[in-house]
Amino acid sequence: MNCAVMAPINVDNVNGTKVGSPAKKVLPEVETDTNGNEHKRYSYEMLVETANFLLSKTTVRPKIGVICGSGLGSYWNEGSLAETITEAQCIPYEEIPNFPVSTVEGHYGKLVFGRLGDVPVVAMQGRFHYFEGYPLWKCCLPVRVMKLLGVQTLIATNAAGGLNPNYKIGDLMIVKDHINMMGFAGNNPLHGPNDERFGPRFPPMNKAYRFEYRKIAKEVAKELNIDNIVKEGVYTCLGGPNFETVAELNMLKMVGVDAVGMSTVHEVITARHCDMNVFGMSLITNECVTSYDQDAEANHEEVLDVGRMRQDILRKYVTTLVDRFSKAMKAQNP
Repeated sequence: MNCAVMAPINVDNVNGTKVGSPAKKVLPEVETDTNGNEHKRYSYEMLVETANFLLSKTTVRPKIGVICGSGLGSYWNEGSLAETITEAQCIPYEEIPNFPVSTVEGHYGKLVFGRLGDVPVVAMQGRFHYFEGYPLWKCCLPVRVMKLLGVQTLIATNAAGGLNPNYKIGDLMIVKDHINMMGFAGNNPLHGPNDERFGPRFPPMNKAYRFEYRKIAKEVAKELNIDNIVKEGVYTCLGGPNFETVAELNMLKMVGVDAVGMSTVHEVITARHCDMNVFGMSLITNECVTSYDQDAEANHEEVLDVGRMRQDILRKYVTTLVDRFSKAMKAQNP
C-alpha cells in the first residue's frame, strides 16, 4: 500500500471551512443499544482522529463517497463496483480507529479508496445496520468521516423490496424522497447534542436527494439503453431484521411508498446535516407480498442472487454517474 502522511485536519475546520462552537455536553456520553450493550457516543474530535488515520494510509483524496448496497458487492468481490475501483487501497474496518465492525454473515467490511474512471472516490463495501444492534448515530459514523475526508457527494445504494406494482425484480429505482418511519418513532441519527461544526440543529430535508443528480441519472439511463428498468420513487427504511407483514406493506403502500429496505434513510439524513449532496438508488430484489393468498416469501438469498444478476449494469451505471456528478460538481465550483 502506498502511504503518504498528510497534514492533519484542524479540529476548528471542516474541509477548510471555519466552524462554530462545539456542542455543549448535555446528554450522557454513553448510550445503550437495542441489545443492552453500551456505546460511547463519538465526538467531533474522535472523528477527526479517524479521518486523520485514513488520510495517513492513502494518497487518495476522495470527492465522492459510495455506500455499496447488496447489488454493488457488499457481500462479494468478483465483478462488484468495489473491485472496479482502480489504484485501490483497502482498509478493513477493524483496523480503523473508532469504527464499528460489520456483523452480518458474509458481509465485507472495508473502505476502498481509489478511482472510478478519473474520479477519486471512497467506497464502503459493507454498511452498518440498526438490526445489528448499533444505534443509528453509530451506523452513520462513516458518513461523518467521509465529510472530514473531503467528500462532497454521497451515493447511497441499497437492495429493496418493490412495493409499487409496476416494479419488477431487477429494476433500479432512483430515490426521489423517503419516509423516515423510524424517525416517526423518535429514532433519528441526529438525536442528542448537536455539534454545529457539522450542521444545524434543525436541518431541512425537503431537498434530501439532489434534483440535478436525479436528472443526470435519467439521462445516463437513456444513453446506456437501460431506461426501461430505471424508475423513480419513494423509499422507506424499517428497522428489520424481519421482512414486513402483509398488513405493514399495505399500510406503506397507502402512504406512497414504492420500495422498502433496512438502510439508507439515516445515512442520507446525516449526509444532508453536514451539507453533502446525495444521490440514492435502490435495486429491486423482490416483489413485496401484499396479499394473504400469495405463497411467496421474501428471503435474503434472492437479494444476493438479483444483485449478482444486475452487477454488470450497476457497475457501468454507477461508474458513469460518478463521472457525470464529478463534472457537475466542478461546474458548480470551478
